[in-house]
Amino acid sequence: MAQSKKLYLEAVHARDELPSLIKPPIDRVQLARYAGASGDLNPLFVDEVFAKAAGMPSVHAPGMLALGYVGQLVTDWARGGKILKLGGRFLKLIWPGDVITSKGVIRERKGENGRYTAELDLSSENQKGERVLRGWATVQLFYSAEDEARQRRGESPVIAEVKDELPEDKKKGKSAKSKKPEPDKKVAKAPPPAPKAAARSGKHHSPKRGKSGHSTRRR
Repeated sequence: MAQSKKLYLEAVHARDELPSLIKPPIDRVQLARYAGASGDLNPLFVDEVFAKAAGMPSVHAPGMLALGYVGQLVTDWARGGKILKLGGRFLKLIWPGDVITSKGVIRERKGENGRYTAELDLSSENQKGERVLRGWATVQLFYSAEDEARQRRGESPVIAEVKDELPEDKKKGKSAKSKKPEPDKKVAKAPPPAPKAAARSGKHHSPKRGKSGHSTRRR
């Protein structure tokens, strides 16, 4: 059962793992229902005789079923978030009886001008540990409860400096597990420029000039 509490970017970090999603064994009734719901009536998914005549041991699941599983994984995790991108590459056929486990990990967090996203790496594997799908997703989140409240009131978002230690940093000898992630720094907006000093009061008198153009100032 999905949690009801909303997820905010300040509560997660790079390399955090999403809770795994384990689905019941796939059966032929499920394949028939999915084919009808999706409109993909390929006989390789629903016709046992046709599939065997084509050289298959039995019918198999459409790849989009596995993508739907990782989509459910991300939706359950990103409570209150907005999925901006979801995609995947199918690596291995899924057969009736397979138990599919979907997993995810945060690859990177991003923040720019008050807009925050989490980049996810996704995967699905069968009961043999064979990877059947590699996927990815981008999820937009509010930075914090304060950020959400401000934006819902029509105010400017919270501006925070999002910083994660990426896998590339680990290769340089930095250990990510030896220390806790540093909290993000909230960046204060620059104050408006001070008004220019007012000009001195009083009139400026320029010397009078005669008809010849020379100054008539008395000595």
